[in-house]
Amino acid sequence: MAEINNTNDKQLFTYEQVYKVDFDAATGSKIAVVVLMSVFFVYINGIMLFALRSKPIFHETPRYILFAHMLFNDSVLLLVTTVMYAMSLALLHMAKGICWLLVLISSCTFQNAPLTLAVMSLERYVAICYPLRHSTIATQKNTAIAIGILWFLSSLNFVIDIIYEFITDSNQLVKITFCTREKLFMAKWQADKAQGFEILYFLSVTVIIIFTYISIMVAARSVSSNKDSAKKAHKTVLLHLIQLGLCLTSFLYGTIERTLYMISGSSSSLFIHLRYLNFLIVLILPRCLSPLIYGLRDDAIRHLFKYYFCYATSKVKPAVNVF
Repeated sequence: MAEINNTNDKQLFTYEQVYKVDFDAATGSKIAVVVLMSVFFVYINGIMLFALRSKPIFHETPRYILFAHMLFNDSVLLLVTTVMYAMSLALLHMAKGICWLLVLISSCTFQNAPLTLAVMSLERYVAICYPLRHSTIATQKNTAIAIGILWFLSSLNFVIDIIYEFITDSNQLVKITFCTREKLFMAKWQADKAQGFEILYFLSVTVIIIFTYISIMVAARSVSSNKDSAKKAHKTVLLHLIQLGLCLTSFLYGTIERTLYMISGSSSSLFIHLRYLNFLIVLILPRCLSPLIYGLRDDAIRHLFKYYFCYATSKVKPAVNVF
C-alpha cells in the first residue's frame, strides 16, 4: 500500500513540476478555448432543455424525458470536467470534502451517459416490439424510477470509496489535497474496482443496445403496418450505438494520458500539448456531439430549437408534432 501511494505521489509531483514549467500564455489560451467550447455547447443544451419545457407533451413522453436528462447530465459533466481541468493546470489545492463533491459529480455524470443510452434504447424497443403495452410500461413514473436507478448505479462505485475513506480516517474532509481522483483514492484495489465497474456497465449497455437494435430491425421487416415508425426507431437505436462508441472513447482518456506522459519523456512542453489535445478530442468533443447526433434530427425538437436559437423575435411559434 505504501509503495503504491509513493508511486502516485511521485507521479503527481512530476505533473506539478510540468505545469510550473510550462503554464504560459499559450497554455492559458488553450484552456480558454476549452472553456468557451464547453460553455457554448452547454448553451446549446440549455436551449434544447428550454424547448423541451415549452410544450407539455415533452413532459409526458418518456423518450423526451430521457433526452432532457441526457442533455442535463452532459451539461453538468462538461462544466465540472472543464473546471477540474483548469484547476489542475492552476495547481489549485483544496479541502478533500470539496474535491470529493466535484469528483462525485463528474464520476456520476460520466457513468450516467451510457446508462441513459441503454434506457432510451429499451424504451424504443418496447414502443416497437410491444406497442400495446408501451403506454403502461413507459410511464412518467417508471421513467423517473429508471432515472433514479441510473444515478444510484453511477454513484455506487464512488460511494464505496468514500465510506472506506471515512472508516480509515474520519478527518478526511478537512485535509488539503491536489484534486484528482487518483490522488483521492490511491489503493490498487480501488483502481481495480473502478475499472471493474466501468467494464461491467459498458458491457451491459453494449449488449442492451445491440439486442434492441437487432430486435427493432427484425420487427421492421416482419411487421407490415407502422413500418415508418419501426424504421425511425431503428435509426435512433443505431445513433445510440454510435453515441456509445463516443462514450467508450472517453474511458480511454486516462490510459491515453499515461501513454502520452511516457512518450513525451522529459519534454514537459510536448506533454502539455498532447494532454490538451487528448482532453479536447477524447473527453470534451464526444459530450458536445449529443445534441447534434440525437436532438437536431428530431423534427419536433429541431423546429423549436431553431425558433429559440435564431427566430426568438418571431411572434408565431412553430407547430410541433411529436408523433
